[in-house]
Amino acid sequence: MSDDRKAKGREMLDKLCGNADGVNGLPQPLRDFTVEHLFGDLWQGKDLPLQERSLVTCTILTALAREPEQRFHFAAAKRLGIPRTKMVEMITHTAHYAGWPNAMGALRSLTAVWPEEE
Repeated sequence: MSDDRKAKGREMLDKLCGNADGVNGLPQPLRDFTVEHLFGDLWQGKDLPLQERSLVTCTILTALAREPEQRFHFAAAKRLGIPRTKMVEMITHTAHYAGWPNAMGALRSLTAVWPEEE
């Protein structure tokens, strides 16, 4: 693993999770690839600001109904300063293209990591 890409990936994980341990449960080869490539390369792109990249990721996970990953990335969106109202609007918009059941699952995920009263 490239030390530079690994360091950049761990730094990005820290921004998203509040620590760089967000992938610790993964098997070592997948963990290395996730840190170096996904967070060390892909999340480092220059043409899409970090908040927009996060919102795009949350939208895709909503459309695909990936609730466990939604919780990780919805919490990251909160940490990055994306307003909860924007997340609800994204879920509402996605419901019309990806289906109501996917949106309902995403709202459950959002509420689990970001209660409405916060």
